[in-house]
Amino acid sequence: MSTPPSDYQIPVHQIDATKKRVHPRFVTGFYQNIRVVSMYFLLGLFLILPWIRYGGHQAVWFDFPDSRIVLFGATFLPQDVYVFAFFFMVAAFLLFMVTVYAGRVWCGYACPQTIWTHLYQHVEKWVEGDRNKRMKLDKQPWNAEKVMKRAVVYLIWLIFSFVTAITFVSYVVGTDYLVSAPFAWSNLTWVFLFIFTFATFANAGYMREHFCIHICPYGRFQSVMFDKDTLIVSYDYKRGEPRGAQKKGKEDPNLGDCINCLMCVQVCPTGIDIRDGLQVECIQCAACVDACNEIMDKVGKPRGLVRYNTERQLVENEPSKFLRPRLFAYSTVITLLIAGVVYFLSGRVPLQIDIRRDRNQLSSINTRGLVENTYIVKITNKTQQPHEYAVTLAPQKGLTMESRFKNIPLEAGESYDFPVSVVGDPEAISKGSTPIQMQVVSVDDGGKYKAVKDNVFTTDK
Repeated sequence: MSTPPSDYQIPVHQIDATKKRVHPRFVTGFYQNIRVVSMYFLLGLFLILPWIRYGGHQAVWFDFPDSRIVLFGATFLPQDVYVFAFFFMVAAFLLFMVTVYAGRVWCGYACPQTIWTHLYQHVEKWVEGDRNKRMKLDKQPWNAEKVMKRAVVYLIWLIFSFVTAITFVSYVVGTDYLVSAPFAWSNLTWVFLFIFTFATFANAGYMREHFCIHICPYGRFQSVMFDKDTLIVSYDYKRGEPRGAQKKGKEDPNLGDCINCLMCVQVCPTGIDIRDGLQVECIQCAACVDACNEIMDKVGKPRGLVRYNTERQLVENEPSKFLRPRLFAYSTVITLLIAGVVYFLSGRVPLQIDIRRDRNQLSSINTRGLVENTYIVKITNKTQQPHEYAVTLAPQKGLTMESRFKNIPLEAGESYDFPVSVVGDPEAISKGSTPIQMQVVSVDDGGKYKAVKDNVFTTDK
């Protein structure tokens, strides 16, 4: 095989939809150490986070039945949806920026599908043995040994799946509910437990890499984000070809550095051959990089035959450009979004007052000859503790507020609607609309929490 021409381009390999079950060989190395630490740190965080307590309550609680989200003492209600909209936009643009710079590293190092699949494949290794033994077990007919090993694997998978489902559900219904009434949960809770258990078992245990290849949309739309300066796991074709078996100290000058050991294929969690070029199945986990580096050390050749590289470096032999328009655009948008989140959160008070006017009548004359406007005031306690609140009208000549409620006690996250009347002396106020301001203050803690709301007082013209 001759040396590739100077105008060589990295090939693009199409999806092989006929691939059989992948049994990867597990490898250690620089990138895999980072990968394992990041994956199992995130897995541990997911499992532990709902059990952390803050202020006597669950620290992270997506309490959708009561229409609230609790995050470390802060309560967010449906009207606070803009905060989470900003958060998800930041996360999305951050993912886009990372993809432009380093490809699908999210998939290889942090995606839940990758994490659980890696865990489930480790279970197979513990029970069935290394890669060759697992492949041999797949091919052999069903017998007592195969049934026993598969039963043990599926049982452990099922336990992990149930634990995962319990954790998912605890983020919604709360850990207090799960612990206080074990196995006496509502039918809906059991339904969601079954759904999450089945989904985890099927996706991580059965579908595995096929979920990433055929279902996950990220592998599709990320391809349009790649450019010549995107870091991707790539095979140095010019250095590696022609391939051929070689021994240390007996190198063939007519062969490249690739000894065709297929180790890069054996360790790939999606079963691809990185030497075939760019492939949508590649999740940028760099298992092939660590495996190839280990082989290069054994045969006495330089590392980096398979490495993180850019098309500009690999094909054009030019330095990569880090600062490019798309990265600048993404970073600018992310900065603005983060600034928006900080701005809204810094001015957020864990107390809310809303005022609705009586739609049936703008104003009326009461028995005392005073102009009366009726309002519906809604107070929302966004703290994690019960408080007692008082509503007052900002001092204004000729206007007073009347209500049958002096103080209003509210539990944590509770809202309450009640009517109030504002009366005005027709001799002291002008006809038309007069701006007013109502204020709600917590009275049980010396006025720690305060919120105001503007409205108008109207008279007949």
